[in-house]
Amino acid sequence: MTEQSPALDNLLTESRTFPPSEAFSAQANATADFYAEADADREAFWAKQAERLHWETKWSQVLDWTNAPVAKWFVGGKLNVAYNCVDRHVDSGHGDQVAIHWVGEPGDSRDITYAQLKDDVSRAANALESLGLEAGDRVAIQMPMVPEAIVAMLACARIGVLHSVVFGGFSPTALRSRVDDQAARIVITTDGQYRRGKAAPMKVNVDEALEGAESVEKVIVVRRTGEEVPITEGRDIWWHELVDGQSAEHTPQAFDSEHPLFILYTSGTTGKPKGILHTSGGYLTQAAYTHHNVFDHKAGEDVYWCTADIGWITGHTYIVYGPLANRTTQVVYEGTPNTPHEGRHWEIVQQHKVSIYYTAPTLIRTFMKWGNEIPQKYDLSSLRVLGSVGEPINPEAWIWYRENIGANSAPIVDTWWQTETGGIMISPLPGVTATKPGSAQKALPGISAKVVDDQGVEVGKGGGGYLVLDKPWPGMLRGIWGDEQRFRETYWSRFADQGFYFAGDGAKYDADGDVWLLGRVDDVMNVSGHRISTTEVESALVSHPTVAEAAVVGATDPTTGQGIVAFVILRGNAVDGGDEAVQELRNHVAKEIGPIAKPRQILVVQELPKTRSGKIMRRLLRDVAENRQVGDVTTLADSSVMDLISSGLKSGKSEE
Repeated sequence: MTEQSPALDNLLTESRTFPPSEAFSAQANATADFYAEADADREAFWAKQAERLHWETKWSQVLDWTNAPVAKWFVGGKLNVAYNCVDRHVDSGHGDQVAIHWVGEPGDSRDITYAQLKDDVSRAANALESLGLEAGDRVAIQMPMVPEAIVAMLACARIGVLHSVVFGGFSPTALRSRVDDQAARIVITTDGQYRRGKAAPMKVNVDEALEGAESVEKVIVVRRTGEEVPITEGRDIWWHELVDGQSAEHTPQAFDSEHPLFILYTSGTTGKPKGILHTSGGYLTQAAYTHHNVFDHKAGEDVYWCTADIGWITGHTYIVYGPLANRTTQVVYEGTPNTPHEGRHWEIVQQHKVSIYYTAPTLIRTFMKWGNEIPQKYDLSSLRVLGSVGEPINPEAWIWYRENIGANSAPIVDTWWQTETGGIMISPLPGVTATKPGSAQKALPGISAKVVDDQGVEVGKGGGGYLVLDKPWPGMLRGIWGDEQRFRETYWSRFADQGFYFAGDGAKYDADGDVWLLGRVDDVMNVSGHRISTTEVESALVSHPTVAEAAVVGATDPTTGQGIVAFVILRGNAVDGGDEAVQELRNHVAKEIGPIAKPRQILVVQELPKTRSGKIMRRLLRDVAENRQVGDVTTLADSSVMDLISSGLKSGKSEE
């Protein structure tokens, strides 16, 4: 046990490291020199990254921070984001390169070259302009992972219209609140979507959402499933009727570096969703820089696959803008990972010879639960870089990923960033960093992050506290749409005196000074005066060979203040969790971390409550653990999960 920290106890230790191979380092895009170069002259470093893009007008100033916390990057510079992602690759002679290998859930597929993508985006841009849209207007997009979704985003970017993508699984109420908040003039959707082998409605949900929506003039509908859908005369237009007949010629206009590019709403566990605003030049610079270096991407050689949805920031930055700016050939997959079978992802990797694969820890743990024998059936030898995103990855899942997917050789880049940061902030650099299972390690060159205590003072090695960003960065949010006060209060008030951006996450330094993310500060438990991170206890549980996944919450306890309650999913080959198995798990946590972290209660469950982006909703588990009525479950991927857990807890065993 380490000494008590004023912010967070640092409990778990991890000593395994995996240096990159000499062969990988020799060809890597990033070198160790990047850190010193960025430290020596941060603005010059970012100017060099911006020069990888095409600018119509060069900037006169790299950074204007006089109106903090609202930054201006590449002041006076002008560029067109869509031109940078599409046209310039065609202009440089790469029009025949495949931009997107699209794989539909039912098995249909399309390969789209950069030349075809340019024509598609130009037609869509002409179509939007024909409806009277002008730079600065807003378009809401709610679509599954079909190519038209990416085309629609790029078409908006091309004409200076802000897009706001709403995840396809969100309810009519969620869509409506976002449409109203930004006063969207157009909504783009599909007739339906495929989910787990079946056609599910989408247009009818959009119709319900838009009943009485005053700002919406037109709804554009892409035909995907072919289901019959109601069409509102004068408002609804089929995409193919509007777009297909347009000219493929469209001249992109250069916009100011600070021209708004998109609004993306964070669903947030409480209160009204926040419309996070991102602008053009700084965002695209950081998206392209991080994608190039964190994934070691080689244009024209690699096949890249980010498994996220465009409804999340990961889909914006690492499916649309970063990869396309870097002339990537990528896989875009519409469906779920177990349709029609649990090897679907590995089948796609084998078919398209995917070399870079970026996914979420929650999916890696699901693959663990399904069993090692599934990936073993496929040829995964093309994979050379693996990535993780969305939440801290526990060391055991990291090791499983390396051994079973990466053939014990592919570097794993465990990336920390947020909707608000726009791009990756903390991550190993493959070819440079000796990676550690479970640690995001250090801020990227050009980024500055610290772990601080309650007073904003940086903690020492081995200490835990709050993760802050102490210097501005190009991809940073420029505000919350229509609510500057909330922007300042949410992100800048906690450490206002120091001028730090507070991410809302707990973190710790290990003995080497590497950063470990400990999850949301809201998820910290206070047990007998010790502030313990749920992430560390979850990692200890998953390090047991029988456990595939775990979620931990603190529940009110008359003796200790809070008691640790754990919900675990066992691996496919594990026997059911009887009293002995539960006791063994409790003792295992005590041995791994210390007696203070021994769970008061462990419940074996079949599933955990997750949002559609794969994040565990611990708030709902706290309701269950404290026998309260379960709160709002509308953002869950499967709301019936909570009924199963509640009934299981009533019959479950409470220990000691």
